[in-house]
Amino acid sequence: MAPVGFMASLVATFEAFLGLLTFAIATGLFYGRFSRPRAYLKFSDIAVISPFKGGSALMFRLAPFKNNALTDADVIVSAAIEVIENSVPKSNFYTLKTQLNKINTLALNWTVVHKIDEESPFYGFSEEDFKNTDIEIIVHLRAFDEVFSNTVVQRCSYISKEIIYGAKFTPMYYPDKENLSTVLDLDKINDYQKADLPMMMEEK
Repeated sequence: MAPVGFMASLVATFEAFLGLLTFAIATGLFYGRFSRPRAYLKFSDIAVISPFKGGSALMFRLAPFKNNALTDADVIVSAAIEVIENSVPKSNFYTLKTQLNKINTLALNWTVVHKIDEESPFYGFSEEDFKNTDIEIIVHLRAFDEVFSNTVVQRCSYISKEIIYGAKFTPMYYPDKENLSTVLDLDKINDYQKADLPMMMEEK
């Protein structure tokens, strides 16, 4: 079968063009969806308020769960704290300063630490303050994936009920039996133990 006449040929040409165009678009969409680089990072389900350098600090941790080589990883941590002004709830946003906001290579777990000092919005917060105040810790992490040669981004957040007061994380890596390599146990990313905070934190 073949088209006869100008109009029939025009319709056949348009149909062929439309079919090729649809196939090309579908191919691009599927390739873009499945080839998009991901960070493959696992964040702890909780954050903790731990003793740190004679004071206290807010901490959470993360770890890669695939063999992707992530380099030049940097993290930005923000906090949204709800306050009442003139009987109206209002959220104040703060950028939290971290002890280390960039690392060259992300091979094992990374514990991100925000020291609670005079410049911290949590300065003077007691355990009850953390429980009764609406808080959300917002985490934005960006790193370079050497496999895809592209920048990957991952986000996470913690709310008040996910913040454990007076605790510290336990190690999640250990040497193997031959003591030749390091084993990273992702099942321990949320493991913690109770820890006493300095009295000056309690008195504030």
